[in-house]
Amino acid sequence: MAGFQSDAFVFFGATGDLAHKQIFPSLQALIRDEGLNVPIIGVAKAGWNLDQLKARAKDSVEKHGGIDQNAFNKLMELLRYVDGDYNDPNTFAQLRKELGSAQRPTHYLAIPPSLFGTVAEGLAKSGCAENSRVVVEKPFGHNLASAQELNRILHRYFSEDRIFRIDHFLGKEPVQNILYTRFANPFFEPIWNRDHVRSIQITMAEKFGVEDRGKLYDATGTVRDVVQNHLMQVLANLTMDPPTGEDHDARRDQKAALLKALRPLAKSDVVRGQYKGYRSVPGVAANSTVETFVAVKMFIESWRWAGVPIYIRAGKMLPVTATEVFVEFKRPPIETFGEIISGNSAHLRMRISPDIAIGMGMRVKTPGERMTGNDVELSLTQQAANDMPPYERLLGDAMRGQSELFAREDIVEAQWRAVDPILGDVTPLSAYEPGSWGPDEAQALIAHDGAWVNPQVSQNR
Repeated sequence: MAGFQSDAFVFFGATGDLAHKQIFPSLQALIRDEGLNVPIIGVAKAGWNLDQLKARAKDSVEKHGGIDQNAFNKLMELLRYVDGDYNDPNTFAQLRKELGSAQRPTHYLAIPPSLFGTVAEGLAKSGCAENSRVVVEKPFGHNLASAQELNRILHRYFSEDRIFRIDHFLGKEPVQNILYTRFANPFFEPIWNRDHVRSIQITMAEKFGVEDRGKLYDATGTVRDVVQNHLMQVLANLTMDPPTGEDHDARRDQKAALLKALRPLAKSDVVRGQYKGYRSVPGVAANSTVETFVAVKMFIESWRWAGVPIYIRAGKMLPVTATEVFVEFKRPPIETFGEIISGNSAHLRMRISPDIAIGMGMRVKTPGERMTGNDVELSLTQQAANDMPPYERLLGDAMRGQSELFAREDIVEAQWRAVDPILGDVTPLSAYEPGSWGPDEAQALIAHDGAWVNPQVSQNR
């Protein structure tokens, strides 16, 4: 199926929040930028008709990027709608009718994972699954066992090469930039290993709380929401070995090998926190023990990275909104000029959001007779994050059968295997003040290797 252009796009959950925020704007962009010209069929159980879905689409693009009149007119021309229950065979018979002569559709499941099996079976029995692809959203499972069960369900009806598991972080330009910067610049590879790297930090900070996601977030928590998926993918791009050969799956092979080498987290390597006031958010249980902050210490058990501590933290209601990677290099065994130098003096910093930046930390001599210096950071690149929206890139790739930016079965299971031992309430929960950098225990976690390096962003963000 790889390389075939799909001749229809079907999205289940067409009246939902994800469709409103991401899918309609991305479809308009694909029409504008790539000339998408295939039937677009929304499916939902909402009691709606096509005119109501078109009104929803208009509201969506107005609020998320704006209307491009020519592209939007084409979207209205291509749009179809099937209203029906996913348990009703007539819903899928109607879908097959709306597909018309289309024989290679892409089916996007913007629905809860509990419905994946029902929809996949309906597609198969109606003939809609033949020669088709299926795109599924995260969360892909709630733990390792449920992820394996979801894979078994989907594999009843779709082979692995026709399943596209979306993690929108993989579609972000700055995340791809990590991989490109590493392998396109030859001076990185000789020092990108345990002999020269002292530690790695990955921080994903959000200045805001859970807001209107109380009920959903209280069933998820920070580990499942961003660590198991987004930040594991960032780590893989940062530490994987170079892809080998011309196979289109070469990158994912190396990423899978890296993630399989992660040592499963132990309870002593985790700090969980919850910001004060979280339990009063609508939808959150009054006695909730779900984390809104987590810090973990990880190790990769490979020749390249053995012994290098990797610290990952993520949380809400922190001082800034920013995602950043900080790689600290080892100092020489003897300082030539006898100075006492900060451990993180020599470093590489990669900002993923809100802007894109790469900086290299080094020391320069202070003017004068003495051989002393100070730490500076050379800004290698800095630019606004105005790249192609992730969903536009990912939906386009799925319809072309390009799977590189999607999570493979073994990758998803490796990510779950790393965090599975610490899911739920197996570690203590510490309260922290909104606007702080999380509970004090997070500082204690990293103390042996220094201190957290907090992202700095301008106050107007």
